[in-house]
Amino acid sequence: MKLRNVFAMITAAAMTLSLAACSGHSTASSTSSASSDSSSSAASESSVSSEKSTASEESSGASYTIGICNYVDDASLNQIVENINARLAEIESEQGITINVKYDNCNADANVMNQIIANFAADNVDLMVGVATPVAMAMQSATEDSKTPVVFAAVSDPVGAGLVASLEEPGSNVTGSSDNLDTNSVMNLIFAQNPDAKKIGLLYDVGQDSSAAAIEHAKAYLDDKGVEYVERTATTAEEVALAAQALVSDGVDAVFTPTDNTIMKAELAIYETFADAGIPHYTGADSFALNGAFLGYGVDYANLGRETADMIASILTEGKDPAATPVITFDNGTATVNTEICEKLGLDFDTVSEAFAPYCTRVEEITTAESFSDLES
Repeated sequence: MKLRNVFAMITAAAMTLSLAACSGHSTASSTSSASSDSSSSAASESSVSSEKSTASEESSGASYTIGICNYVDDASLNQIVENINARLAEIESEQGITINVKYDNCNADANVMNQIIANFAADNVDLMVGVATPVAMAMQSATEDSKTPVVFAAVSDPVGAGLVASLEEPGSNVTGSSDNLDTNSVMNLIFAQNPDAKKIGLLYDVGQDSSAAAIEHAKAYLDDKGVEYVERTATTAEEVALAAQALVSDGVDAVFTPTDNTIMKAELAIYETFADAGIPHYTGADSFALNGAFLGYGVDYANLGRETADMIASILTEGKDPAATPVITFDNGTATVNTEICEKLGLDFDTVSEAFAPYCTRVEEITTAESFSDLES
């Protein structure tokens, strides 16, 4: 999708000619840093609009500005942002409006995150979008007085994180979409593939709110089943690599990771460690499988992005109140199997699919790549 800037010079000229609402479009985009030296992430301010006819501009012409902050550069979250922008572009064409997008990625740096959000506030954006739990929580705090609407995306436990009072009635200026993981279903898949598994590794970042509930559910499941488990935690890519090696030494039969952004970002660096040891890595998102895990189970992040964009538009154009707009949840019953890793583990994909069938809505195939766009090229 090409993002388009709204140039001040064009707008000024148009305002001089008439009082009718107009919008200027350009294929150019500008990039800036969230702060002079604190962030290496790319920042962009653009319009996601496509070319519109003069008639549609005259019939509406409303213009909105939103600020999107992504937590970290990984396949799942990037896919969400791409699909938010793609759907917003469609909405612009459908409704004859302009949605200017200010985008940045804080790369899991809390200081940079807060600066990005402060910049959005200073720019008086009409709505903020927080991709992942830490960003959503920071936006909630930053808008406590202004009550600027906040829409989050991919928050696993919005109630537990204190973002909403309930999924049905959020109760404040914050609502959004949840990628809550059905942990028991992932556990079922582990034992469907290997009923004799005796020891399960739990790999996660203890500081990730998105992992907390899922790990507790996994422990409860394994306790009830009388199966031993080993926990290994990490907060950096280097620690993740060491934790993966430790789990191999622990002699685990399988490893489980929930929707954990720290582990997701390091998956490309660790998947061979598990595959070479004959250990399947079961995870909470298809992006893990894309990056080399044996299996990813969870929501369709492309669809989550599009649904989130629809919510954004409903708040901007229809005046819907976030406090009364239910959090969007999804059927997360898709199991995505990396066929390359499946073969390396000595497993037959058809046999695996048959074993998984009773525990998920469908089984899909994927091969190892850095991003979903790589599979399309």
